[in-house]
Amino acid sequence: MRVEANLSQARVRSRWLAVLLLAVTGVLLLLGASVGSTGWESVLRMHSDPVAQQIVWDIRLPRTLGAWLAGALLGLAGAVAQGLFRNPLADPYLLGSASGAALGGAAAMVLSGTAAMGMEWLQRLGMTGMAFAGAAAAVLLTLMLAQGVQNSLRLLLAGVVVGVVLGAVRDMLELRYPDILQPMKAFGLGSTAFIGWASCALMLGAWALCALCAWGLSRVLDGLTLGESTAASLGLPLAPMRAGLIAVMALATGTAVAQTGLIAFVGLAAPHLVRSMVSVGHARSTLLSSLMGGVVLLAADILARWVMAPEELPVGVLTALLGGSYLLWLMHRGHAARQIRG
Repeated sequence: MRVEANLSQARVRSRWLAVLLLAVTGVLLLLGASVGSTGWESVLRMHSDPVAQQIVWDIRLPRTLGAWLAGALLGLAGAVAQGLFRNPLADPYLLGSASGAALGGAAAMVLSGTAAMGMEWLQRLGMTGMAFAGAAAAVLLTLMLAQGVQNSLRLLLAGVVVGVVLGAVRDMLELRYPDILQPMKAFGLGSTAFIGWASCALMLGAWALCALCAWGLSRVLDGLTLGESTAASLGLPLAPMRAGLIAVMALATGTAVAQTGLIAFVGLAAPHLVRSMVSVGHARSTLLSSLMGGVVLLAADILARWVMAPEELPVGVLTALLGGSYLLWLMHRGHAARQIRG
């Protein structure tokens, strides 16, 4: 009876947390629409002033919504990664997707300045398409090197190797074409400045698909917490369900990175924040981590636009500072708690 009561209490807390995160999201969306050189003036005048309407509708709103969607994708991917590899330090970039996206972006920049015969189709993809293709190719290469999804340790090692190799190839491109150094630095620091309504629609579709698949595959994450042999004894088809979860992680990560560049710590910190507030199964925690990731990245983006206005901080720098500080505090608190118990 006590176990059932605890489970019921945890579900109620998870619902309240979801409501709280949605409410905070609504407030942040309003704040995001007002942050800029003209502040609330553009919001108040958008019905009578075409310029103010363009500023709010075509620049601020898609950027604000896009920041939330990118954070939601990274938070969801981080929760899937930590559940799949049973490692609280796992993040969405584990399988080489970050290095693949950066290499794809670098290749797009190189091709945009050349007219290589037969490469027109690559040029038409643009930086966003090439970054997504690079992330997907990196994950596929990791799966090939790991010989499937059966061995988690081999998969992790393959992801590290692929990330290092593709990062080295990108460095060689930057040395060969120094003109791309500055834009690649901006890509590595992350930015939401170039998100439009088309990008928002793309991320919304990817988020809906990934969230639905993660909810349906959450049983395998719950089973893996008991160990692989126990999960297999429960009748769970581990191999195909793992492959589905890796596809979810790759799609969510690749879509977010292609639109915003490399943004650190959101996918790593969001699941930790959720677990510090409520303890529920992976079906609920994955969706809560997605909402938390959206709130974290949107709040960081608003701060990045406001703290040094009219200049902007790279949002990836701010998430790294805040996320890294939070994780350091979490580690210190855990160490202090162990000393007290000891």
